[in-house]
Amino acid sequence: MIIKKRLATGAFGLLAAVVCGVLSPAAAVADDEPARESPKVELVLDVSGSMRARDVDGMSRMAAAKQAFNEVIDAVPDEVRLGIRTLGATYPGQDRKTGCLDSKQLYPVGRVDRTEAKTAVATLRPTGWTPIGLALRGASKDLAGGDATRRIVLITDGEDSCGQPDPCDVARELAAQGTHLVVDTLGLTLDSKVRDQLSCIAEATGGTYTAVQHTDQLSTRIKQLVRRAADTPVQTPTAVAGAEACAQAPVLGAGLYNDREGFGEHRWYRVKVAPGQELRASATVGADRAVDPDYGVMVRAVTERGRELVRGSEAGSGRTDVLSTGLRYPVAEGRDVEDSTPRTICLEVSQSFSAPASVKRTPGLPVELAVNIVDAGDPPGDVAAFGLGRGWVLLAVLTVTGLLVGLVWGWLARIRVTVWRTN
Repeated sequence: MIIKKRLATGAFGLLAAVVCGVLSPAAAVADDEPARESPKVELVLDVSGSMRARDVDGMSRMAAAKQAFNEVIDAVPDEVRLGIRTLGATYPGQDRKTGCLDSKQLYPVGRVDRTEAKTAVATLRPTGWTPIGLALRGASKDLAGGDATRRIVLITDGEDSCGQPDPCDVARELAAQGTHLVVDTLGLTLDSKVRDQLSCIAEATGGTYTAVQHTDQLSTRIKQLVRRAADTPVQTPTAVAGAEACAQAPVLGAGLYNDREGFGEHRWYRVKVAPGQELRASATVGADRAVDPDYGVMVRAVTERGRELVRGSEAGSGRTDVLSTGLRYPVAEGRDVEDSTPRTICLEVSQSFSAPASVKRTPGLPVELAVNIVDAGDPPGDVAAFGLGRGWVLLAVLTVTGLLVGLVWGWLARIRVTVWRTN
């Protein structure tokens, strides 16, 4: 009986050793990774006169926002650098020109001093106009510098009351800059015009729009977005400008790139691939504004003389945010095995998005191009998600761990049954 108990104890020890032994290399790899730059978040709060309305759980919109901000400030993760900007907080008059310049940074982006941040929020009173476009540009400057993730969280109860700059245009400008910036929007009313404008701002930058009607909902959502900034890995694409023909196209290496492409436009890029290597490329086009319901994206690999090698395409209909496609092309080794001269492959990215006449054409639609060059014959997992990591390593670790745990667990079950029968 004692021997069997010792066997069971030893088995549990073996199980722990197996799991730790299998998983420890991954932990060691994580320790070798460079420290990630602290993410930055700026909360942009509407302090216009309409925030006096008392329709959020019996309190004014301003009071609800203050309460939510205090809870968010208390819950900010240590690694997040937080700032606060206001719009419509200082000018109470009727002069449109002056009111539409009313946006300032209330608390600088950085490590949060909770007492100072709460004191700054406590001084706010509903006052003026709603220059959302101006505030978004200001927030982008507040978050400038470094390679960290950057997030703007806009809280407002109305649409922009100034018109210039248009908030949707500003959001597209920010997206076109190629920096890792996302704008999330929260609307304190269910007005359809407010919803449309805030949705447009969010969609242009890959953010989210949320309609909020209760204080706890507002607090919870802001906390989620702040935590999301801390959890989002950074992989900033390199800005590149494709050409109208392959001969003038930029030469790209393995990496992630972004560009802008007009409706129905074709863009060209070049990649050098040596014999025995394989080119893997994908293109993603974002619909950051209203588009017609039928669309498609195509990536082609051709020789410098125009002979098509391979293509990938995807089409769809209805509403979409992004559409992606990709291709793979191995460059065969020649008769002279010592010939390692790279071949030039031309990549053409085209899309068939169209839009109503009322939709602005500039800047073009955002395009993200992922390029990887691997040894021919490598499994697809080696470039899983194009730069997001070698996914097969984790899969293999988990598979082996599962098999070993299953074997040990079965052994333990047999010991337990034997002990039970003996008793």
